[in-house]
Amino acid sequence: MLRSLVGSEMCIRDSINAEYGGSSTMSAPQKKYYRQRAHANPLSQWNFDFPVAPHAVEWHQHFPVHFTPEGGSIDGKAVEFADVGCGYGGLLIGLSPLFPQTLMLGMEIRDKVTDYVAERIKSLRDQDSATYQNVSVVRTNAMKYLPRYFSKGQLTKMFFCFPDPHFKKSNHRRRIIRWDLN
Repeated sequence: MLRSLVGSEMCIRDSINAEYGGSSTMSAPQKKYYRQRAHANPLSQWNFDFPVAPHAVEWHQHFPVHFTPEGGSIDGKAVEFADVGCGYGGLLIGLSPLFPQTLMLGMEIRDKVTDYVAERIKSLRDQDSATYQNVSVVRTNAMKYLPRYFSKGQLTKMFFCFPDPHFKKSNHRRRIIRWDLN
């Protein structure tokens, strides 16, 4: 029965809980249901929703405790840490309790991985409503749209953990860290 539910829209854990009388919410999403290829082509034409400029980012969707629905900051904060290519969100989740006053945004190009990180953050916020309000994730191509999210001088730290090396000379243009990015 479980094997037939894998491809359906219904989440496996919800069907198991409904069948055996458990609750429909689990403490955290399981990574095995959000698997995706390790690499994505940053030069291909993806359909991303991206802001026109840094002032047009809807931060309230990412940090509802710190921003109003109109876009204004409640406590004068702005995103200071960016994790480009955040993967499954390990660094973001690890840094969140260490820097509780700093807003952090993870940027990932792969959709299933971004969904996993968003669900993970949501479940952590449900468990402890005060601790993980400073972290969020967005699905975007950082090579193209990074300047549309942050104004000049806004970020204090940027993390590029394990960028795709692209050893072949013909693929050097796909590197996110290049010599021509002065």
